Order: sequence, then structure tokens, then C-alpha cells
Amino acid sequence: MAEAAARQRALVTPEGMDLRLRLAEASERAAAFLIDVAIIIGALVVMTILCLWGLAALGKDSGPAMAAIWLLGFFVLRNLYFILFEMTPRAATPGKRVLGLRVASRSGGPLTADAILGRNAMRELEVFLPLTFLLSHMETADAWISLTGLLWTGVFALMPLFNRDRLRAGDIAAGTWVVKAPKQKLLKDLAERDNGAHAAFAFTQAQLDAYGVKELHVLEDVLRRFDAKTVKAVAERIRRKIDWPDNPHESDGDFLDAYYRALRGRLETRLLFGKRRVDKFDRD
Repeated sequence: MAEAAARQRALVTPEGMDLRLRLAEASERAAAFLIDVAIIIGALVVMTILCLWGLAALGKDSGPAMAAIWLLGFFVLRNLYFILFEMTPRAATPGKRVLGLRVASRSGGPLTADAILGRNAMRELEVFLPLTFLLSHMETADAWISLTGLLWTGVFALMPLFNRDRLRAGDIAAGTWVVKAPKQKLLKDLAERDNGAHAAFAFTQAQLDAYGVKELHVLEDVLRRFDAKTVKAVAERIRRKIDWPDNPHESDGDFLDAYYRALRGRLETRLLFGKRRVDKFDRD
């Protein structure tokens, strides 16, 4: 239990919501990377077979062209495989998805293309560049050069073991980390859960117009996780924002549930008239 708590981190969103995340273990990251490498190698094998088939069909004169195609394919796989998959909404390569992992921004904001490009550009320096050099100069490189290449790769490969957030060099440079994002079953719509407590709350139109769709989604996530400390903090923040009167006997969970229902109803009603408030800064 203590070990699991040690992997927990607070992720504060731009709205001030404190969401709890669990960081990926170094072993999980390594396993995900090995799965991705296996996929890349499998794609290279298929590409090699196709290039050899093309060479046999077109004759020896096509040798340089086939070699160029193979090298281009290898370059694309090595450099774009991780980038393109991490730019998807799931922010995860197939290997990470198998292990239930994803990349996230340590700032709590959205994961940007610059961060993804930065963290994956570092992988070239961490792994591929020294290994490519060693493999291409295996017969001519002396022992010191080989040892230097192995130490270079080893230092970067073992870096996640020597920092508490299990960050590799690319994560440090790009401001990212890899977190657990297990596949979840489809949850019941929060609006369908009715304990009757929401009927005691009546919000004005001005109080409901304090937030938009973005905050509604964050609030829904808070209610689904229902971490007591987070629920209390979020409830206090919303009460201050909408000038809700103090009531020591009022349940934070009931208040958030009631506000979520009322805010969702308000936004859906506005949407029927073609008005969509994106977030609390969107003034129409």
C-alpha cells in the first residue's frame, strides 16, 4: 500500500483541480518500449522482404533504389513511430496501451506537439545514435569506443531508476511523465445516479454561468474518482467562485453532485439555442 502511495502524484489542472495520478514503474516503461521495438523490428522484417522481392522482380539495377527505400522506411519507423502514436488523443504507443500507460504533461496542461517532439528527439541521443554507431562500426571500433557507447546507452537507459518520478532524459527536457491510464469499463452516466440530495440545492442562472463545458468535464472526473480531499477542495473552490452561503452541515459530495447536474442541464439547454460556452473564460 505504501509503495503504491509513493507512485501517486498530484496533477493540478489549469482550473485548480487536484487530480491524483499514478506514475508508471520503470519496469512497465521498459516492457512497453520492448513491445514497441518488437513492432518496429517486425515492420522492418516485412519491409526487407518486400525490398528483396522488388530487387528480384526488377533486377540488380534496382539495388540502389531498393536500398534507398529501405533506409527511408527505417528512418520513418525509428523517428515517427513514437511521435505519431503519442500525438493521438490516447497519447500512447501500442506498447504503452498494452501496459495501460500514457504520456502526460507535468504542468497539468494539455500535451503539446512540441513536448512530444522534444521527448522523442532525445531518444535518438539516448538509444538509437550510440547503438547505430556500435553496430555499424562493430569490426573497426576499438574497445574504448565500444565501452563508451555502451556506457552512454546504459546511463540514459537506467536514468528512470535514479529519480523518484521515473523520468527519462526526454521527459526531463520536455516536461512530461508517463502515467497509468488503465482501460476502464463504461461508467454509468452521473446524471442517472439519483440519491435525492440534489433537490435541496437551487442555483441561480448567474451561478451556473460561472463555468463552461471544460470545467464540467473536470468536475465529472472529480466525482467519478471521488477522492475525499479533492472533493472537499473542489467544492470549496466552487462555493467561493459562485458566492454560495456557508453551511457546516452541507455535504461536499452532495453539493458537487447537485452543481454538476444543474450545470450540465444549463449547458445542454443553451446548446439547444446554438450557444456553447467552452470554459469559464468564454464570454458570449
